[in-house]
Amino acid sequence: MSVTKHDQILEYIETLPVGEKISVRGIAKDLSVSEGTAYRAIKEAETVGLVSTIQRVGTIRIERKIKENIEKLSFGEVSKIIEGDILAGHRGLDKILKKFIIGAMTEKNMLRYITSGSLMIVGDRENVQRLALENRSAVLLTGGFDVSADILSLADEMEMPIIRTTYDTFTVATMINRAISDQMIKKDIMTVEDIQTPFERTNYLNVKDTIQDYHELSESSGFTRFPVVNKSNRLVGIITSKDVVNKQPTQPIEKIMTKDPRRAKNHMSVASIGHQMIWDGLEIIPVVADDLTLIGIVSRRDVMKAMQLAQRQPQVSNTLSDQITDEVIEKTNRDGTDTPEFSFVVTPQMVNNMGTLSFGVLNQIISTAAQRTMMIKYHHNSVIEQISLYYFKLIQIDSEIEVKPRMIEVGRRSAKMDVEVYIDNVIVAKAMIVCQLMEQT
Repeated sequence: MSVTKHDQILEYIETLPVGEKISVRGIAKDLSVSEGTAYRAIKEAETVGLVSTIQRVGTIRIERKIKENIEKLSFGEVSKIIEGDILAGHRGLDKILKKFIIGAMTEKNMLRYITSGSLMIVGDRENVQRLALENRSAVLLTGGFDVSADILSLADEMEMPIIRTTYDTFTVATMINRAISDQMIKKDIMTVEDIQTPFERTNYLNVKDTIQDYHELSESSGFTRFPVVNKSNRLVGIITSKDVVNKQPTQPIEKIMTKDPRRAKNHMSVASIGHQMIWDGLEIIPVVADDLTLIGIVSRRDVMKAMQLAQRQPQVSNTLSDQITDEVIEKTNRDGTDTPEFSFVVTPQMVNNMGTLSFGVLNQIISTAAQRTMMIKYHHNSVIEQISLYYFKLIQIDSEIEVKPRMIEVGRRSAKMDVEVYIDNVIVAKAMIVCQLMEQT
């Protein structure tokens, strides 16, 4: 089935009303395509946010989610975050926030902190509002106060926004800090775009090329796997060395290539692509635009190097997962074996509203212990493929828990282990884990 048919299915799904149930059989029947083609298109629709699979409900059409990737925080974005009203200075909404200042000091002292592009958070102090605007700083007015006509006119003249909110100063400062922190985390997450080989350096073949062309490209490049494109440079397949075995040199690669291969988009995280490559045994994944035009390629080696580099780099702003991971401490195994053990103290941030350790946090602790065990004992990076967690007793706040992994089986590409969690030598939880191992590069 051609790529065009695949696109037609996606376009058809996009025309369905939100909430409409979707099935492989129904799509195949409505569009006269095979169920395999319908299935792949539905999975693609799920990836791009057109549909969602809900337990006990099935696959349904949803509103397409547009990724909010605020690389730089503008005053307009700030107004949305704090649910503010823009009173004046609309032409400055696209200007970038460089820092914010809380107007709780004398005007003389403020002058040391006010710079162009800053945001002054202040109440009904007109002299401070004027001082900020004259120094090309935007004004965020807390408490819902009114502003004089002179100040509004000055804001329009300086093209610096005045934003009003009913929230208090502490609340808006917290909200802006959270937005900046989220922005830093997003910037720290590597995407396919960060590591891909660009199109101009990508080796690829055309559908009209022959096996002889494949051999010549393989010999000159040193690679054995190549994406295949049509005359419009749209991805239509992939060809590998096993496809050309015992084939005639004049045979077109269109007849033997793997059609509709897995592909990546620029916005996808390196970690998600890495998981696909490990689980499916892929060496390369073509990178395409929304219309399936080939724009590059990403290799397993690139992904592994990027993920290993990310693990060694400190993040500018920690996620909740980072906070949990940092609290998992390696300790000496008292049994005298070389399998490490770990300890963790339950802090207030890690509990639910009943004061006991959250199930999700416990899952993260055990996953961290398992991955560290694979690295310490076998020098393997790994990803968790499957985990079955049994929570026997509630774990109270301030408890110190011991996490004891035990290897069951280690193979070339996967490992199984048993992990037990203890408090005062009493077992409180147990997990069975299957890890996929990353090849060392």
